[in-house]
Amino acid sequence: MTLTDSQRSKLDTSNDLLFYDAPRFVNHIDTQFIRTLTDLYRDRLQPHTRILDLMSSWVSHLPPEVEFTEVVGHGMNAEELMRNPRLHRFHVQNLNQDQTLPYETNYFDAVLNTVSVQYLQYPERIFAEIHRILKPGGIVIVSFSNRMFYQKAIQAWRDGSDRDRLHLVATYFQSVPQGFSKPEAVIQTPSLGARFWGSSSDPFYAVIAYEQSQP
Repeated sequence: MTLTDSQRSKLDTSNDLLFYDAPRFVNHIDTQFIRTLTDLYRDRLQPHTRILDLMSSWVSHLPPEVEFTEVVGHGMNAEELMRNPRLHRFHVQNLNQDQTLPYETNYFDAVLNTVSVQYLQYPERIFAEIHRILKPGGIVIVSFSNRMFYQKAIQAWRDGSDRDRLHLVATYFQSVPQGFSKPEAVIQTPSLGARFWGSSSDPFYAVIAYEQSQP
């Protein structure tokens, strides 16, 4: 699948670096979402491996007891990234202007993206780059909820339901020919009772795939 120009469009067309110029030292998801994500990382990530936290911020969702060889961060605000306690190094880059990731081929064991995939205007190119920098068999975990900076999310994301967005992320993986395994969805949504009583947490969605090298 290739997005159309209108599907890539944003309501706020200004340079994304301007939008993220001031640091935001807040949590964009609730405690239950974070707990679910950390448990997923604990289950799927291997210790002593190299991790790329793509579109990261000042918060780490990695399990605190697990040691990794290297955790590299990418984001849009240097002050936020400097506050992230798990990053060994980081760089700032606007992926909507430059889709080439400055990392070696087959370098990382895992690439993570948390509640940020909705802002990518050229996801097909980014997922091709993710495939390039992953080691054979490396894992990608893309997680999101129903929150977003509405004016900065692409139209394809704004116009879809949560289920549509799961499908959309899956197509990003599938846009890389023979690049990834069949995407796997992880879903955790509040119960009907919790929604009725007004105590519901953020819905949790993740799409997971593995690097699948061509024979």
